[in-house]
Amino acid sequence: SPLLQHLVETAGVLLAGRGGARLPQILKVPLSRTSVLFHLMRLPLPPAATPRVLGVDDFALYADVYGTLLVDAETRLPIELWEGRDAEQVTAWLRTHTGVGGVCRDGSLVYRQGITEGAPEAVQASDRFHLWQGLSKRVGDIAAAHRGCLPAAVPEPEATPSQAEPVGPSDQADTPARRHAKRLLEAVHAVTDTGRSINATARELGLNRRTVSTYARAATWQECVRTTRPRRPTSLDPYLHYLQQRW
Repeated sequence: SPLLQHLVETAGVLLAGRGGARLPQILKVPLSRTSVLFHLMRLPLPPAATPRVLGVDDFALYADVYGTLLVDAETRLPIELWEGRDAEQVTAWLRTHTGVGGVCRDGSLVYRQGITEGAPEAVQASDRFHLWQGLSKRVGDIAAAHRGCLPAAVPEPEATPSQAEPVGPSDQADTPARRHAKRLLEAVHAVTDTGRSINATARELGLNRRTVSTYARAATWQECVRTTRPRRPTSLDPYLHYLQQRW
């Protein structure tokens, strides 16, 4: 019925295919999304009002084949779409749709000519994308042309005070672990220097074979002292002071 067809068309406009098919099912009208889209495509396109500000740009269909897109710059809705990017097409459209007060376009001379002939009183301006694109390209060209002058404009770095050398284990205060390492190194080397094996030295001193092997290979006791690894930064570091205060 006409009423049901209007309902399906409205559901298709508002909810598209899948959503438009679910709504009639609630009303006991089972339809597939394909049927809803079929009724949607039968609707005539609403008449496009002449925009106050028109956006003109090209796009690549494939390879070197381009098309032209006209957009209402205020509502951002597409108006016209055709293959090619000729000035005659733009001129003919503007002469048919009078009342355009401004046009946003790229830097193409073809569109500039077509807009000038079709709407001579319209104000032409570069759109935001092409404005930034042209500005960035110009800045890049200037920086490349004056690349040799840039090092002279950079101030020389200030001399930083020489950092103190890291304090090694030999410079640290005496600790029980250091004294223990000294005694073990002397005891192990006193036995191994006589030609005894690692296993015999371990049995005589009552130590683990790996410990004896470590001290026997070391030239100084500093090599046997465990060094504290530097602490890795974590995501909690910015809040450590606050957490310590709360603790």
